[in-house]
Amino acid sequence: MTNITLISSRRCIALALLGLLTGCASMAPQYSRPPLAVAASYPVAGNAAAATAATNASAASAMPADWQHYFSDPALQSYITQALEHNRDLRTATLRVEQARAALGYQQAALAPVIAAQGGSNRTHVPADLSLTRHPMITSQFQAGVGLAAWELDFWGRLASLRDAARADYLATDAARQAVTLGLIAQVADAYYALREADQRLLLAQRTLASRQESFRIYSRRVAAGSASRLNLTQVETLLTQAQALAAQLEQQRDAALQALQLLAGQPIQWQAVTSADSALGELPELAAGLPAALLERRPDVRAAELQLQAAYANIGAARAAYFPSISLTASGGTASAALDGLFKPGSGSWNFSPSITLPLFDGGRRDANLALMQARRDSAVASYDKAVQAAFRDVANALSARHWLGQQAAIASHALAVQRERARLTQLRFDNGAAPYLDVLDAQRDLLSAEQQLVQTRRALLSAGIAVYAALGGAPQAAPQPELLTTPRS
Repeated sequence: MTNITLISSRRCIALALLGLLTGCASMAPQYSRPPLAVAASYPVAGNAAAATAATNASAASAMPADWQHYFSDPALQSYITQALEHNRDLRTATLRVEQARAALGYQQAALAPVIAAQGGSNRTHVPADLSLTRHPMITSQFQAGVGLAAWELDFWGRLASLRDAARADYLATDAARQAVTLGLIAQVADAYYALREADQRLLLAQRTLASRQESFRIYSRRVAAGSASRLNLTQVETLLTQAQALAAQLEQQRDAALQALQLLAGQPIQWQAVTSADSALGELPELAAGLPAALLERRPDVRAAELQLQAAYANIGAARAAYFPSISLTASGGTASAALDGLFKPGSGSWNFSPSITLPLFDGGRRDANLALMQARRDSAVASYDKAVQAAFRDVANALSARHWLGQQAAIASHALAVQRERARLTQLRFDNGAAPYLDVLDAQRDLLSAEQQLVQTRRALLSAGIAVYAALGGAPQAAPQPELLTTPRS
């Protein structure tokens, strides 16, 4: 019994030493981040000197503000919070993260041995012609113990590479969730300002409609009294019907915008309608763009693409390790006896140790095809990463350009509205004094309504450009989790 114990102890020590070696080797190619396939700076509206100054000023800019600070409107903040809690797309993305986390846990557990308690009994009838005693026999065997079942020693890093690939997939899935979160925040903000725009445009249209209804009433009486022509009345009625049609169209747009915001929020919302036709839609702070290299850390979709590339590298390591022998250990130790009452008596100890090594000599080219597949996926992941970086660069450039030029358009539209109001006032005075036909008044009023609507639309477009800049720069929706499961150091 003492000899068996010593042998078992030595076996255990040997197994422990082999376990320490597990995962030390890796067949994965050395990962290096691909160079940026974009320009060194963003195009800036204006001359070259202005572009250089803007790039230098924003080179060391901090990340975009947290969304609570960037979107300071309390009503908008409440809608964003509601969407982050109840939006179904975000919930689906979160569940995908949980699935990837479970897959990582499975690959992490594959590196550890499976130790199980074992117990059983066996009764066998041996016929006389097979018995050594030439008499029929019934034998019994009872056993109990602890066993190690086919533990693969990961000398070549196959299992470790699969674990690394699962870890990268998990982090990529979480980065995708952050991208969904960032996109949701931007969509809610855009839908919010779209609804405020519809409210304000509707108020302007209703104010104009009330004015034209009064003009139609006055001219109807004048025609009845013979002090105005029927032509003037039809002209006034034409403007009235135009205002009615615009109000009906804006009512439809407002309903659609409200439903869009409710869909993003994930449940019905309590909307506080705009009460003044001349109120401001809102303001957003300016954000410095920084350099394109900063997008690699800011943009969650770019991070996801790079993590997918890292997973592809790890999968190549697992495919390469398949060319080397697979070494597995199966062992058990416990007690065995021909009688149940003797199972735990002295001298009933038993053990079994069965190492095995497997090296496929011919597999029809499966390993070659699998390695070629993993390498092709790596090359595809490189192309996807380059595309993600280029798309991010384009998004920032377009958003910066839109913010710049829409700012100028909003200033022009504001000045144009002031000019149209003055024109409408002067035209009405000329008509009242008999110096201008009523058709001039109608044209001035029609252009004034168009200018009012255009200014609101341009200001809302400017807000959308600010939202686009925030989203294009990566925002700061939530920090990526770093669970303990992912921090296990590799030997």
